[in-house]
Amino acid sequence: MARSVILGNGSLTIGLNEQGLVNDFYYPYVGLDNLNTSRSMHHRIGVWVDGQFSWTDDAEWHTQVDFQTDALVSSIHLSNDRLRVELELSDFVDYEFNAFMRRITVNNHADDDRSIRVFMHQVFEISRGGRGDTALYEPEEHYILDYKGRCSLLVYGQTDEGLPFDQYSVGNYGIEGKEGTYKDAEDGELSGNAVEHGGVDSVIRISMQVAAHGSSGVHYWIIAADNQYTAEEIHLKIKQQGLPARQDYTERSWMNWLDQSDAKLGKVNDEQREAVRKSLMVIKVHTDKRGGIIASCDSSIYNYGRDYYSYVWPRDGAYAVWPLIKLGYTEEPRRFFEFCRDILTHDGYLMHKYQPDRAIGSTWHPLVHGRRTELAIQEDETAVVLFMIDEYLRYSQDVDFVFSLYTTFIEPAAHFLARFVDEHTSLPHASYDLWEEKFLTSTYTTAVVYRALIVASEMADRFDYPDDSVTWQDAAKRILSGVTVFFDAERGLLRKGYLLQEDGSLKFDNTLDVSSLYGAWKFGLFKPHDEFISETIKQIEDILLDVSPSKGSPRYEHDNYFASKPAYQGNPWAVTTLWIAQYYCATNRRQEAERLLEWTMSLSLPSGVLSEQVEPSTGAPVSVTPLVWSHAELINTIIDYYDIDN
Repeated sequence: MARSVILGNGSLTIGLNEQGLVNDFYYPYVGLDNLNTSRSMHHRIGVWVDGQFSWTDDAEWHTQVDFQTDALVSSIHLSNDRLRVELELSDFVDYEFNAFMRRITVNNHADDDRSIRVFMHQVFEISRGGRGDTALYEPEEHYILDYKGRCSLLVYGQTDEGLPFDQYSVGNYGIEGKEGTYKDAEDGELSGNAVEHGGVDSVIRISMQVAAHGSSGVHYWIIAADNQYTAEEIHLKIKQQGLPARQDYTERSWMNWLDQSDAKLGKVNDEQREAVRKSLMVIKVHTDKRGGIIASCDSSIYNYGRDYYSYVWPRDGAYAVWPLIKLGYTEEPRRFFEFCRDILTHDGYLMHKYQPDRAIGSTWHPLVHGRRTELAIQEDETAVVLFMIDEYLRYSQDVDFVFSLYTTFIEPAAHFLARFVDEHTSLPHASYDLWEEKFLTSTYTTAVVYRALIVASEMADRFDYPDDSVTWQDAAKRILSGVTVFFDAERGLLRKGYLLQEDGSLKFDNTLDVSSLYGAWKFGLFKPHDEFISETIKQIEDILLDVSPSKGSPRYEHDNYFASKPAYQGNPWAVTTLWIAQYYCATNRRQEAERLLEWTMSLSLPSGVLSEQVEPSTGAPVSVTPLVWSHAELINTIIDYYDIDN
């Protein structure tokens, strides 16, 4: 199940599923740790009225999940014809406090005044093994506390008149054959059990009288802190100030952040402007305040895959900050570059991926290939961060900050790129490709490395390091002199790449890959109208683009990642389809670019969230939703379409 809305403040991050329920609860880092686990467990909302009870994730509820255009605040409607009740939810993570806040308006569509009870269910797994957590009722300040070690979660709810929850229950969840305390709510009454440990969950009840065709409200929050007393201090501040005041503060904070890009979006039509603003918020909410940018906080992939996407890929992070840089943002790019500076190895390269706490992430790249020891890296990740630092300098003119990165990132990274070459070809040594699948010297990686060396040379000149400048310029020239090897004359396209054999021969991979086109023209190996590029785009249009009922383009021919049946050439991806649109913008094929933009936006969830890929027959989202990279490329394409850079 996708995450229709992701809420957060750079420390506390909440994923709401397609039913508007809390499915992911990350603290204290964006993407780490998920205190809801990474399985199908989610919080629940229950409604009791006229002796009847229903959980809002039952099939009888009609659900609409969206979020605002001007602030990262949800807009959710849940209605039940049988109960004649409608709930309107506004959810947000406080911009200042680590607090998830939920404002529920309860609408009574019956002709009579009614007693309505709303049940809020919480289930956390603070302990990694699902054991050792404690949940208890705190009677003095009247809240539920769920804790383990240095993580405390405070739960509270009241009516909008200030009447606190009138019943509670704490119990076991998912252990010893117990389904969960949420079952206790289904008769409209809670047992009042005050403490439990192990695998735990809890429920609170907020009761209200609602007039015929009238409404009443619930104010609910969960506070995350490193101890009970800090959580309680925040709780008392929220009670004193009121949830509406905290929502107003958070909305204004988001509006102020979005306003930074307004000056550059004047030419964009209303629909695309809304998509840009929502995409900016998706990127921002995946950005940890300590600099890491998570690929996706959607943990649902953990139900059917080996791992999740809650990692910092240097490549994904670099592409995520690119539209921010172009639109005038500085804080997020600076923190990301500082993150990359801190994780750079002594030899000057970045590893496959990282956790947001800077620890190295999991990998499937071996340290041996054949009989040779090899680095388990994707060289493009180091190169694209170096390229993006120059982009930041070009747009922001923040010379002092970039100069501070010279000896700590720019110099060691560029030296690594310059020497990580094969003497036989003068081209980059093999590493794993940007799709994390094949070990080879790829067209895409070569292009990014080439451009990174060029911009590093220019920065060396600017900062008065002439020897570095000459070294890196020479390395770039040697790469450029050999790039014709990437063109497959027989097929008439840029190939994925090649692997240098021990005898000096080249084993070619002639797969048609959109990244080969994108890298080669975007990073300057060839001009957009050069023969190698124009021939490759024709092949992409014939073989990959719009060959499935869903249209769009897969990454490359015969892409088997999450392959559907029929597979066609693979699942269409937003990223690669938008890369083609960007090429159309660069070659003045505006109508074709606009069509691909509209295709991308049409396949978003109702909230505007974009998946990584879509099913080729139905267009349904596949893999994580949202994927930050998809949103970054949507903004980049709109910038290109309207020529906002100029």
